[in-house]
Amino acid sequence: MPQNQWVRKGKMALTRHKFNREAIWAKIETVQQLAPASASTEYNQILKTLLEGNMEPQGLMPWSSNYTFLVRIVADNDISLLGIYKPGDGERPLWDFPDQTLSLREFTSYLISQVLGWPKIPPTIIRDGTHGIGSVQHFVNAEYEAHYFNMRDMPDFIEDFRQMALFDYIANNADRKGGHCLKGTDDQIWAIDHGLTFHTEPKLRTVIWEFSDEPIAKTYLQDLCRLQVLMQGLELCQVLADLISPREIEAFKKRINLLVSTGQFPALAPGRNVPYPPI
Repeated sequence: MPQNQWVRKGKMALTRHKFNREAIWAKIETVQQLAPASASTEYNQILKTLLEGNMEPQGLMPWSSNYTFLVRIVADNDISLLGIYKPGDGERPLWDFPDQTLSLREFTSYLISQVLGWPKIPPTIIRDGTHGIGSVQHFVNAEYEAHYFNMRDMPDFIEDFRQMALFDYIANNADRKGGHCLKGTDDQIWAIDHGLTFHTEPKLRTVIWEFSDEPIAKTYLQDLCRLQVLMQGLELCQVLADLISPREIEAFKKRINLLVSTGQFPALAPGRNVPYPPI
């Protein structure tokens, strides 16, 4: 069907002023100031290009639940890169998540990963695009035959998956499929697809349960404690205030507090705890 037939006017169209370039870059800069001292700003040029460059749609991504586009972003300095664009108006309505908020949760997940220092989530921003406000994430050149189930026993990647397991708990990720763990051609493990996150009710569904009840390593616990302290202040909460609801922010704080207090990876709970399909 013609692409303009699926575009719906909604609250995303009413909040463009909240997601202009200056507002989004201010959030990124604040988060970088709150990040660990060892954090790098090596992806700032990519973030700037994603945010400010001209968007050229390349086509729809296959097998996506929502309208998801491969786009080329071209900056004024002729830097060009590929991105994954998920417009809010192209999201399929869900019974348990507010309409047109999944792209905001993608950006929220990226920001929190930067504050923690892990896991590796590709540079992600919010911007106005060819189909309205949505998230744009740097495209990962990946080895697409690789996924969690054929990488989980590789010693080089164990810590990446531990990081994802902890992050998915505090973000309340309802959709950590095996295929959402990418092995880039740079041999880095990247976590993608974080639209179903930060719900107020327990929604954790993941394929990564190998670490259940393990003690959390001291370095990760220190990172979580630092995040806990930051979430008790105003600065980080103000960054998140336009992206997730006050109740979702409070639920996020409670999940962080629980991990810090127990010092253990989350236990496998009864009920549905693995997404479908698992890959």
